[in-house]
Amino acid sequence: MKLHKLLSYLHSLSVFEGDNPTITSIENDHRKVRTGSLFVCIKGYTVDGHDYAQSAVENGAAAILSEKPLPLDVPVIAVRDTQRAMSVLADAFYEHPTQKIRLIGITGTNGKTTTSHLLEKIFHDDKQKTGLIGTMYTKVGSKVYNTKNTTPDSVTLQQTFHEMAESSVDTAIMEVSSHALELGRVHGCDFDIAVFTNLTQDHLDFHGTMENYKHAKSLFFSQLGNAYLENRPKFAVINADDDAALDFIKATPAHVITYGIDQKADIMAKNISITSKGTSFTLEAPGISREVHLQLVGKFSVYNVLAAAGAALYAGISPGSIISSIEEIKGVSGRFELVQAGQEYLVIVDYAHTPDSLENVLKTILEFAKKKVYVIVGCGGDRDKTKRPIMAQIACRLATDPIFTSDNPRSEDPLQILRDMEAGVKGEKYTIIADRQSAIDFAVSKAAEGDVILIAGKGHETYQLIGNQVLDFDDREAAKKAILKAN
Repeated sequence: MKLHKLLSYLHSLSVFEGDNPTITSIENDHRKVRTGSLFVCIKGYTVDGHDYAQSAVENGAAAILSEKPLPLDVPVIAVRDTQRAMSVLADAFYEHPTQKIRLIGITGTNGKTTTSHLLEKIFHDDKQKTGLIGTMYTKVGSKVYNTKNTTPDSVTLQQTFHEMAESSVDTAIMEVSSHALELGRVHGCDFDIAVFTNLTQDHLDFHGTMENYKHAKSLFFSQLGNAYLENRPKFAVINADDDAALDFIKATPAHVITYGIDQKADIMAKNISITSKGTSFTLEAPGISREVHLQLVGKFSVYNVLAAAGAALYAGISPGSIISSIEEIKGVSGRFELVQAGQEYLVIVDYAHTPDSLENVLKTILEFAKKKVYVIVGCGGDRDKTKRPIMAQIACRLATDPIFTSDNPRSEDPLQILRDMEAGVKGEKYTIIADRQSAIDFAVSKAAEGDVILIAGKGHETYQLIGNQVLDFDDREAAKKAILKAN
C-alpha cells in the first residue's frame, strides 16, 4: 500500500506531502524492519522507540511514524499519539480483517483462558473454522504460535486476524487484558460479542487502584459499537454475580445477556453438585432447562461454562450442541489439572495467582477433600505487592498445610517476596521453602492417602523467571519427579 493512501486513514488536519513509497509492512520493533517497512516509534516503560528510528532506517524502513520531528533521510510523519495511530494504520493495512470474521472477546481477572477454550471447542464442534488468541498461545485453524502477552500489540493482532481471514476462519476468540484495553491495543478490532468473567484484585502495580482497573475493563464494553445492526448485532455477556456487573451494563450500548448462580440472570446454573471427578448442574435460560454433567471441577468452572454458553447461544449455536461440547472437555492445560504418577493422594496444578482464584480453587478442593490439604503458593516479583499478604492469608485460612515458595521472582529477592507474604499471617502455621522444586518435594514427602496437594500460581507455564534468566520449570513435571522419587 502506498504511504499517502495509508496515511489517509488517519484523517489528519494537515496533509503529508512528502515522498510516497510503497509500504510493505508496519513494525514497532526496529529489529523486524525490512525494506519498505513503516516503523512506528512507541514510548514504552523501559525503552523509547524514537531512540531506534535511525536503526530502523538502516534496516530498510521507508518511513517513520513519530511523536516528534526526527532528522532522518526518509519521510517522518509526526502524530500526537503513535500508539493510537498504529492501531488505525494496522487495521487499514491488513484490510479491516475483523469485519470479515465473527470476533468474541473475553475480559476479566480470572477465567479468560478456560472460557476461550470452551468457546473454541463449541464452535469447532459446530463445523466452524476457529482462531484463538490468548495467554497460552495463538491458533489459526490447526496452526499454533507462541505468544508473549495475553493480548498482543495492535500490529500483531491485525496481522493475525488477517491470516485468520485469509484462512477462512469463521469465528475467532481472544482474551482481552486490562493492559491491552488501557494501552489501546484492541483499537480497530470489531468485536461482535464481549464477555465479562469477574473482577478481583490483580495488576494494581499497573493500574494503581481497583477503580482504575475496573475502568480499564469497562472500556471493552463502552467500545462495543453504538449501532443496532440487524445483520451484525453486538452482545455483552456479563456475570450478574460480580459487583462490577451493573457498571459494565451501564457502560455498553450493546444487547446485554447476564449469567449467574446467585443473582437472577438470563442464563443460570441451579442444583450444583461438585465432586473430585466433575460437576453437575441444571442449565436454565429462556425456554431451556437442561442437565449438564461436566468433567471440570468447581463452582468457578460453572461460571466459565455459563459465560461460554451465553456467548455461544447468542452466536446462534443450539443449546444441545453447546452442552454436548462442554461435557466432552476434560480440562484446560494448567487449570485444575490432575497430576497422576501412581500416588494415593491428589496432586492438582492450577494457574491461580490472584487472591480470588486461589480462594476459589481451595474452596473447591474443600468440597471433596477428606484429610489434609497442602497448598504450595508464591507471588510473582515486580508485580502487585499488595496481594502478597492476602494470598498468604487465604492459604493459611483454607489449607491445613500452607507452604510458601518462589513464583517467578524476576528482579526481586525471593526472600523479600516471602517476607511480604509472611507479614499477613503472623502467628499462623505455615512452612517456607524458597526453592520451588524443594517445596514440591516436601509436600509430596508428607502427603498420605486421601490428602490433596495444590501447586498454585504457574499452571501451564514451563519456566521460572529468576533475575534475567528464564529457567526451565514445569510444576507438573516437578510434581511427577517428586512423586516418583518418593515412591
